[in-house]
Amino acid sequence: MSHMDVYGIDFTSSPSTGKPIKGWRCELEGDVLQVLEPVVLWEFRCFEKFLGRSGPWIAGMDFPFGQAQRLVKDLCWPPAWKDYVLHVHKLGKEGFEAELNDYRENQPKGEKERRRLTDKRTGALAPNKLHYQPVGKMFFQGAPRLRQSGVTIPGLQVGDPERLVVEAYPGVLARGVTKESYKNDQQEKQTENQRMARREIADALTSGALLNQYGVTVLADDHSELIDDPKGDSLDGLLCAVQAAWAWRNRSWLFEGEADGIDRREGWIADPKAVKRSDTR
Repeated sequence: MSHMDVYGIDFTSSPSTGKPIKGWRCELEGDVLQVLEPVVLWEFRCFEKFLGRSGPWIAGMDFPFGQAQRLVKDLCWPPAWKDYVLHVHKLGKEGFEAELNDYRENQPKGEKERRRLTDKRTGALAPNKLHYQPVGKMFFQGAPRLRQSGVTIPGLQVGDPERLVVEAYPGVLARGVTKESYKNDQQEKQTENQRMARREIADALTSGALLNQYGVTVLADDHSELIDDPKGDSLDGLLCAVQAAWAWRNRSWLFEGEADGIDRREGWIADPKAVKRSDTR
């Protein structure tokens, strides 16, 4: 296939007109990722419709697809991904959050949040975290919808081979460019320094500076939305697309082999810091 449609999706556990699920549709040809148009999904019904669109395409989505096996075992959930995701869906939002809150309260200090191997490698938050940055709520809203949609999630779910979804985490890519904060949802905490950091990240994507690491250079006609969005959703969506493009370009060993870092129960983040060829440990 000479080119591939690539999507990057910055997810939220509570989409609204003020903060929808946002991202980009891109096209990958060779080592060039061309940004084509924005994706804006105002509610979960739109997200479900997006998952059902005809392929071939691959999407990188910024939320944890799975939970740490230690947590799954402690809570007596079914061990297989598809089974515990269905169990979580049946618990309902209140039941799920109550279980995680009870679990947290009964764990010793330092062990209240259970990170997966992929989280430890990339610096991602624990997927059972419900407060401040509630990625646990994102898991609850996102993972069951992925399961229900019938997409293929390499290493987790065999589904439609032309609709591929991988877990993305834009923070690990951004930190490889700058350690400076580059976004904030609260207007009073948004700064010019963050805007400069967003420009630095956007420049790295489009200049070829990340070609050796991620295998692609981004081609975008207009950088302004990436830089001017102080919440960082637009930039995060593009970072997710870059990680999805990296996964697609390395699909021969990522999707078919037993790569180091892919856990068929916990999930894995599509990033070279998280996953390596098994013969290059």
